[in-house]
Order: sequence, then C-alpha cells, then structure tokens
Amino acid sequence: MPQMPDFTKMNGMAEFAKLASSMPGFGAAMQGLPTLPKIPTAAIPPERLHELQSNYSRDAADLLKQAGAQSIDPTALKDRRFTDTSWQTTPAYAFTAAWYLLNARYLQELADAVQSDPKTRERIRFTVQQWAAAAAPSNFLALNPDAQKTLIESKGESLRQGMLNLLNDMQRGKISQSDESRFLVGKNIASTEGSVVYENELVQLIQYKPLAPNVYARPLLIVPPCINKFYILDLSPESSLVRYALEEGHQVFILSWRNADQSIAHKTWDDYVEEGALETIRVVQEISGEDKINTLGFCIGGTILATALAVAGARGEEPAASMTLLTSMLDFSDTGVLDVFVDEAHVQMREQSIGGKGGAPAGLMRGIEFANTFSYLRPNDLVWNYVVDNYLKGRTPQAFDLLFWNSDSTNLPGPMCVWYLRNTYLENKLKTPHALKVCGESVDLSRLTLPTFIYGSREDHIVPWKSAYASAPVLGGPQKFVLGASGHIAGVINPPSKNKRSFWMIDSDDERLPENPDAWFEAAAEHPGSWWPAWSKWLAQNAGERVKAGAAQGSKTHPVIEAAPGRYVLERDS
Repeated sequence: MPQMPDFTKMNGMAEFAKLASSMPGFGAAMQGLPTLPKIPTAAIPPERLHELQSNYSRDAADLLKQAGAQSIDPTALKDRRFTDTSWQTTPAYAFTAAWYLLNARYLQELADAVQSDPKTRERIRFTVQQWAAAAAPSNFLALNPDAQKTLIESKGESLRQGMLNLLNDMQRGKISQSDESRFLVGKNIASTEGSVVYENELVQLIQYKPLAPNVYARPLLIVPPCINKFYILDLSPESSLVRYALEEGHQVFILSWRNADQSIAHKTWDDYVEEGALETIRVVQEISGEDKINTLGFCIGGTILATALAVAGARGEEPAASMTLLTSMLDFSDTGVLDVFVDEAHVQMREQSIGGKGGAPAGLMRGIEFANTFSYLRPNDLVWNYVVDNYLKGRTPQAFDLLFWNSDSTNLPGPMCVWYLRNTYLENKLKTPHALKVCGESVDLSRLTLPTFIYGSREDHIVPWKSAYASAPVLGGPQKFVLGASGHIAGVINPPSKNKRSFWMIDSDDERLPENPDAWFEAAAEHPGSWWPAWSKWLAQNAGERVKAGAAQGSKTHPVIEAAPGRYVLERDS
C-alpha cells in the first residue's frame, strides 16, 4: 500500500495540490465531481473612478455651501418623490432630499462604470437600484414632511389607518396597489359575454358571443400568459382586446389557465403544451368546423403557442393559418433585468425544492413570488410609492383595473416552471432546431412558415423589444413587426378609443424584416394612437370569408359547461 502524505505539514495549497495529484487514483476520483464556479471579477478603471470621485467632491461641496446659505437650488430636487412644496420650502428637508439624490446618482454612476461580465454588472446595478430606492428619505415618516403634514391634519388618523393597511398587507404577503373592493371578476372586469365550452385539469376554454352580424370564418384562439389570469385581455369593456376583436368580426376563443394547486403540482411543460395549447386548438377546430384557425400568444403564452405549433408540425399537422406573438420570447439571448435572477445555482435549487428532482415531491411556484419580483423591477413605481401612500399617509389605493389584475396572480406547477427556467432563460435551447424534445417530438421553430405578427413594447423591462424582435429569424414564413410605446402591459393594452401613445411599423405590406432591429427601427415610421387597427387589418388577411354569425356556443361534442368567465379564473392565489 502506498504511503499517505502527511497533510499536517503542507505549506499552502500549491504544495497540497502537487502531492494530492501524485496520489494513485486521484485523477479518476476527481472525474465527475462538480467544478467550483468561477468567481466573477468586477472593477472600475482607475481613471474613471478618479473622475467620479472628483465630480462627487465638487457637487457635495457645492450642496453643503447651499445648505449653509439655506438656499438649496430647486433644480436639485427634480424627482417626483420630492415635488411637494413641503420638501422645498424647509431648508432641512430640501437638503435631506438633495443629499440623497446626489449620493444615489453617484452610486448609480459607480455601478455603471463597473467592468465585468454582463450578468455580474447587471446584478450590481440592480442591487444599487434596490438600495437607492429603499433608502429614499420619502420612505420614512421622520424624514417625510408631506407625510408629517398629513399626520397632523388628520390628528393621527393617517398613522392609525396606515398601520392597519400595513398589517393587512403583511397577512396577504404583498403590498396593495389597487382598491380591490371595486372590482368583481365577471361583473365589471372580464365581463365580455361568452361560455366555457371545454375544460380539463389545466384549462377552461371560453368561446365568446359574436358582436358582429357577419364574422370571419376562421376563429381566433388566444393563449394568454399562465402566470396571471386571462382577463388582462378582457379588462373593462373599453380596454378589452377580446371585445375589440369581436367587434372587428372575429370569432374569439381564449384559454383560462387554472391556478395550480397541489393536485396538479406534477404537471410539466409538455402538459401545458399538449393539454393546454394543442388540445384547445383541436376543440376550436371541431367547434368551428375549420381546418385552420388564427392564433395569438401573449408573453409566455406566445412561447407555449409557438412550441405547440412546432410540435404539431413535427406530427405532420398545420392547424394554424397565422400566429400573433405579443411581447413574447423565442430567443432568450437577452432576457433583460430578469437575467439577474436566473443562474445555474438558482435553477438547481428550484429543481430540488419544487421540481420533483432528487426524490422530493413536486411543489408549486407561488404566484405571489412572481408578483413581488415583477414589482421590484420598478421599485419606485410599484413598491415604495405604495409604502408611502398606504402606510405613511394611510390612504387607500385608487381603483385601477390593470393593477387589480396584476395582483391576481396564479401558481405554477414546479416541474413545468423549472423546465421553462432551465431550457429557455438559462440554456436558451428553444431557438436551436432539434435541441429540445417536447411531447415526444423534436422542436424546430424554423419549420413554422405561417404568417406571423410580432409585437414588442419599446419600454418593456420584462421582454425587451429587441428580444421580441429576435423571434423573427427563429421562425420561417412572412412576418410583420410592430413596436408599441410604453411597457410590457400598458403597451399591449392600448385601445383605439383612448387615442393614446403611438407605434412604429414599416408601412409596406410585403415586409422583409432586417436582421438588425436598429436597422428596422430606422426604416419604420411612427404612427399616433393604437397599434390594434394595424393588427386587425393584418389578421383579416388570414381570417377567410365573412359568414353569418352563429347563435350558439359550443357543439354537440363540446356543449356549454358554464357562463364565462368560468370557475378557474375565480380561484385566487392563497
């Protein structure tokens, strides 16, 4: 037997490594063991750091000079958190706000100056953003003169009500963003008339009552995101994309995803594709009598839809006449700020905890986790703004249908969620032909040659518009790209009746998308108002002839189960 080395006499890791590697069987024993992750490096170039320090010293000295003279420059308080006159008329509060803004700006500039790999850099910037948002003096009663004024004027009632609001939100696990008592699903929201005509463990399928005497022969099936309720596309009547499509003469069906509980915690991505998208496509074909239907997917619903159509194609089926993708990703090369949350360690942790791996039972990805994560992507607007109003000032949030929907999140089955995280956000396999098998079929999105309408929102922080545009080279067939103003939700929900915002598109009907999105933007023209009419015009080209609208929903094979919006949408996250 070979003599073992005396590890007590090792002088440093180099000598230890040299001796250990000489031990019999050492190399074979090390094979298969996980390697230690490479520790990222981050540094600021000395010349840039010196420049930032000099600028900070100059600006700090100037601000201290203003404070000594009790005349803070009002332009230093150009931030909506400090627009109330109580911040600007009292020198002490004005200095507090200006000092905070100076330091927050300096920290952000330091974060921007860091040289490192993209993920590390983005994580540093995100952390600085969160810290700066949380540290604002407006978030603290002792430093917020506006909240103090409200306290005095209300004779303490604002503080009492604020503490009640805080306790209620602590029980809910999230900050209230809307007066939820003002909305009732099926009454003044998700109220478009229709019927549930099919259901399984994952979805209910809603068929809406036509709103035009003559309708297009080919129906439209909408696949909404499964991390929220479907009625983002059917909010109040004047903001409903569903209602707009009905008024334009389309027969509309929509999926209502079930809010997952432990009974379906085992469901996988394959199940969402097969039982969710593919099965409802077959039902819509049967009810309508059409071999081909039009399809629309929103956000992750677009990812599910495109995957389902690729699976159908691999089986020799072509059930869709067209596909619309709204703020969806097929190429996950650039996932924006969400990239800071996804790495190998995080995905492995989720696989072990909720994904059913390692012998542990499958669990749920709670909808409240998604809701809170998305809120912190815009902390000043969606977190601290409500902390100040709800808790420091004791106010009830305004009734806002979009934010009511935002809080009505849904759980996802763990196996489905972790498959999605690993194969899209982490490893970006969906865009590569035959890199994935779904429902037993090799997925190749390039074989989808149907006409595709791709929409991105210019200020989207969840699906950057260039990432939405990146779906174009992944797919085959003719494509139309439209870029809307605003963000992930507000850009999509932009009805023509409100005449708000604008959108960009190339006006030619025979559009060939440039490979570079910046080149596309240079060629595109800006149009005022909603992009919905442009989409409706495009969709009509693929919708077939006009026929007389039917009076009933469902069919003999798929009779009406219950009135829309159905039971599934009423199941709230708990």
